Amino acid sequence: MKTIEIKILINNKEQTAILECNTETTSIKFIIDSILEETHTADDFYECLGKIRKNHSNITFLCKGSKINVRPSSMSSQMSLGIKAYELTLGKSSSSKDLVDIFDYEENDLTNSREEQEAFYMKWRETPKS
Repeated sequence: MKTIEIKILINNKEQTAILECNTETTSIKFIIDSILEETHTADDFYECLGKIRKNHSNITFLCKGSKINVRPSSMSSQMSLGIKAYELTLGKSSSSKDLVDIFDYEENDLTNSREEQEAFYMKWRETPKS
């Protein structure tokens, strides 16, 4: 079990949330101030975080995993259980320099919509690379 603290915004007020990541069940227990506590299970932690974000559209998650252009590859999902993902740039091929930790702090280009992230990924795939 790995415990991670991330910053979140609720009503424009910054707070800290706790994520307890269980590698045996590939699940995240999401805790806010011991008031809210829920667990989500998926194939990897990126998908778990996506489920949490979807259930809490009123919360802004200040982490790379919420950035519209961040997505794990199949290999990074398998090797890191989705903790490492690529920060993609339109018109540019991804490389190891683009790998980020989904729980690292981020405040730009955030979304709670996995559909928006998937749409960006599809657009990135279709865009010619230099």
